[in-house]
Amino acid sequence: MASTLEVVPRLALRAALRNPAIRRAAPIRSLTTASRTAFRAPNSATRPSCVSLVQQRTLFGTSWGSGNNGNSGASRNMLAYLEQTANNNPGSATAQNAFYQALIRAGMPEILVERYQTGRFASNTACDIVYAKALERIGAAESGSFGAGNFGNGAVAGMAGRNGQQMQGAGNGMSSEQLQAVGQAISARSQGGNVSISRNGSGAKNEPLYVVVDESMGSYIFKWVKFIFVFAACGYVALVVITLLIDATGLMTKRGGAQDKETKPELQTQRFADVHGVDEAKEELQEVVEFLKSPESFGSLGGKLPKGVLLSGPPGTGKTLLARAVAGEAGVPFFYMSGSEFDEIYVGVGAKRVRDLFTAARAKSPAIIFIDELDAVGGKRHARDAAYAKQTLNQLLTELDGFDQSSGVIVIGATNFPESLDSALTRPGRFDRLVDVSLPDARGRIAIINHHLKNIKVGADIDATEIARGTPGFSGADLENICNQAATHASKQKSKHVTLADMIWAKDKILMGAEAKSKVIQQKDKIATAYHEAGHALVAMLTAASDPLYKATIMPRGHALGVTFRLPEMDKVSVTRKEIEADIDVCMGGKVAEEIIYGVENTSTGASSDIQQATRSAYTMVTKAGMSELLGNVDLEHRYKELSAQTKQQIESEVRRFVEEGRNRVYTLLTDNKESLERLANALVEYETLNKSEMEAVVRGEPLPDKLKINPGVPIKIPERKPAKNGGFVMPTSSKPLQKAESIDGEADGGVYPVEGA
Repeated sequence: MASTLEVVPRLALRAALRNPAIRRAAPIRSLTTASRTAFRAPNSATRPSCVSLVQQRTLFGTSWGSGNNGNSGASRNMLAYLEQTANNNPGSATAQNAFYQALIRAGMPEILVERYQTGRFASNTACDIVYAKALERIGAAESGSFGAGNFGNGAVAGMAGRNGQQMQGAGNGMSSEQLQAVGQAISARSQGGNVSISRNGSGAKNEPLYVVVDESMGSYIFKWVKFIFVFAACGYVALVVITLLIDATGLMTKRGGAQDKETKPELQTQRFADVHGVDEAKEELQEVVEFLKSPESFGSLGGKLPKGVLLSGPPGTGKTLLARAVAGEAGVPFFYMSGSEFDEIYVGVGAKRVRDLFTAARAKSPAIIFIDELDAVGGKRHARDAAYAKQTLNQLLTELDGFDQSSGVIVIGATNFPESLDSALTRPGRFDRLVDVSLPDARGRIAIINHHLKNIKVGADIDATEIARGTPGFSGADLENICNQAATHASKQKSKHVTLADMIWAKDKILMGAEAKSKVIQQKDKIATAYHEAGHALVAMLTAASDPLYKATIMPRGHALGVTFRLPEMDKVSVTRKEIEADIDVCMGGKVAEEIIYGVENTSTGASSDIQQATRSAYTMVTKAGMSELLGNVDLEHRYKELSAQTKQQIESEVRRFVEEGRNRVYTLLTDNKESLERLANALVEYETLNKSEMEAVVRGEPLPDKLKINPGVPIKIPERKPAKNGGFVMPTSSKPLQKAESIDGEADGGVYPVEGA
């Protein structure tokens, strides 16, 4: 371990030891110094030979006495420790400064000056200050003779520069400019950091002066944060510029993509013969076809066709097919664009695409522009909307008014919500022709089904009329889906052709969902469902004003454990009071059947949807149809909130009266035909599904030999019951079938949710 005495010349050591305080403290012992040749190279890895531990103790040991200058045993031990730490870390300015401070406190400035001027140890501003303080103590600051080292002057100049002063260095090897440069380097980079200086150089060309500045952690983090922020900002700007260039030039656009749709027309092969169920709409669009075929014939009398035609109607009714059929009939180019394809994330793209679309259509005139889902781009404007949000609509309005009538371009728009369109778009001169494409009626559904069955191998029993009767409210797309699913089902069954049973299976699946054949249902729940559906079916059969019965089933589908279908012969445009009362009776048939069989206290929640439908029908009679003698012919639905409490109470009373009257009629009807109810319920348990003719045969007591039994066995027989004191019924317990009925009677069924077919 190197000692301080190894790097101190003998003359300087003697000068330090001539101090009276040191002389009085203890006699000087012989010391061994290391050769100074080991310090020639500034970066040499060779270290001087170390002084023994005994010699170190001689310098800072207990033989120096109590120390009049404060050199107690603890101080000497601390000096020895700090000296050892400084020698082991010659490149640490912090370790050197700690040792220098200890030497100053111990009254040894000569040793500090000699060690500092060797140039073998690192230094910083704090070391320079301590060094200057040591010079002041030994009285050498005024003469400027700091020994052989020249960097002392530079260090003082650096300190002066740090404090904002101008100080002329007295070194022999460094000019004033060099001293100023070193001072500026230290002043600029030493705030919060450490400065390490190599002192072997004189500052000359052949002996450069090395200054190493260690940055503080705060400046290091700030530098990286600044770099990341600048890099992210430049990257974002570059990305935006590149994206705009690509979008403007179309370099990355795929063939057949959205850009091609804007400029390339389509030649349509559809004709009006392919469109069914919308005869009135076809007649109105026939005028557009004639104009496109011979536009000059319409201008001879001064008449003008509308520039735009707006097709409105529910989804799936054939609006797009109608527009394609118009283009196919006229033999003109067809430009298709969806309303959602105009706008993108960049401002101005939607307006540009509108301009490109109309420019391409004018170049191919006569032509048809079809904009599907027009409400996506032509919705109502509001004052709070941003300016860029209105650009696409404003450009569309300009193009509709801008191109000439004789250009031969017809614009057709389609929407499901015509009330959401902006009034400027639907005014005369733009989309001024409104064509309603409604749901098909029974005749239209028959035509649509026959059209889709042309491409399917069908059996001889296919009856499109029966399917059309069972699908009121279906659109053309729904009917096409039925035909497709029927063909798929027949293929899975390895059939050679599609039968009526396949069509009915597909219709029921779309209406109620797939059959839950794997659903585990207890026998008592299945029997309760059978009586519930038998009550609906029997009331429908015995009520003259009811729609004809179609089918009843206890096969679970979706959330329903059973369902009864009634189908009108044709679509109804209005209903009479008797028909509404018949609907209420049929709805109450399921709950009343449960009351008759199981008792009032054991009815299930399966009648909740039936009660809801019956209440809705009675409410319509009272508030809309004026069928209440108490309230008269007054519309009470649209101004219900403005009605008085007394009037509202009368409405509720009348609704309850209509429902209870229907319940009483049904109770009398089913009680008189209880045997037919039991037959029908037993047949539903055995066969699960019965159509109208089969149910009529069961009620008459006729067998069904050709019908496959799903649950073969002894039919369930409900014996006679005796009235109970609580108003219910007591089931006898003398026979085996009776025991099954008791198990039903003992627990209320809470899982039956029948759905009435319309």
